[in-house]
Amino acid sequence: MEYREVGNTGVQVSEIGFGGGGNAGLMVRGTPEQQREAVARAIELGINYFDQSPDYGDGVSETNLGRLMKELAFRPYLTTKIEVRAENLDDVAGHVTRSLDESLQRLGVDYVDFLQIHNGPLMERPELSGRAYARLWIEDYLRPGGALEGLQRAQESGKARFIGFITRGGDGDAARQLIDTGVFSLINVSVHLLNPSASVKPDGMRFDADWDGILNHAAANGVGAAIYSPLAGWFLTDNAAEGGAAHPLARGSRSPEVDAEGLHCARALRFLSRNLSPDTQEDDHNLAQAALRFVLSLNGVSTVLGGFSDAHQVEENAACSGKGPLSAQNMKRIEMVWRANFGLDAAGE
Repeated sequence: MEYREVGNTGVQVSEIGFGGGGNAGLMVRGTPEQQREAVARAIELGINYFDQSPDYGDGVSETNLGRLMKELAFRPYLTTKIEVRAENLDDVAGHVTRSLDESLQRLGVDYVDFLQIHNGPLMERPELSGRAYARLWIEDYLRPGGALEGLQRAQESGKARFIGFITRGGDGDAARQLIDTGVFSLINVSVHLLNPSASVKPDGMRFDADWDGILNHAAANGVGAAIYSPLAGWFLTDNAAEGGAAHPLARGSRSPEVDAEGLHCARALRFLSRNLSPDTQEDDHNLAQAALRFVLSLNGVSTVLGGFSDAHQVEENAACSGKGPLSAQNMKRIEMVWRANFGLDAAGE
């Protein structure tokens, strides 16, 4: 395993991080034995960064990781998050404090290394209702009693070393404004072969969500980036491209239309699988490993979060560390696929 500094923090995290989200399912729906096997293997392979949130299984993922940290006697670098919902808008800063205290109790620790707002920032006020938290008006980040004040209280109390936020696409202006405050150390960003817009925007390629080069802006300002969904859910895997089913623990959350388009795009990149192109050692990767190596080659990436369903997936992802970028030949072919917009226009999609 190789390690990278998170922005200008001095913290060295593993290139492959351990995501605790519910989509992969392990830390929420797996058995204690499955969870222990995967986490123990991650530690053996040098993974030292674990990404959490109270929203992952309504605290179940944090609780399970807390149990395993005691059982296995390890303390990784930890990130957890704050979800701001409509009911919290009257006292966002207070909610940050209360939510963090609950997370620390579940994790069984006195502090986290990184504390992030799980709402992507927007320049316009979004409609928040019920349990929705995907977006947050930038004024609710920056106003007195807002999210930033709550994050800074956590730092002052010693319960969070560094602070950050998540980006969700279509929020480039607001994300840059937050980065430019100089107080944030880490952002979570989605970037992958089906949507590289957080880093590059190839001619001819259309994006449902535009991350507007935010990786480059973060890197230029000393802010690290943890990458979520590097496999575009599960699309960028040989199993998906070949028409297989997702792992039994994984949660399906896509519509048939999104599934159809995602699989079409993934199949346009099947040449990246070693099962189809075993010509050189340089190309010795399957589709998922190629996707991870692409992300690791991008400017500003601190760690790539694996959404693991079992220990085998931990091993497969960890094997990408230190392997370097994709071959120049493969990158040229990828760029041609991008410029053709994955053939979607010709297919009438």
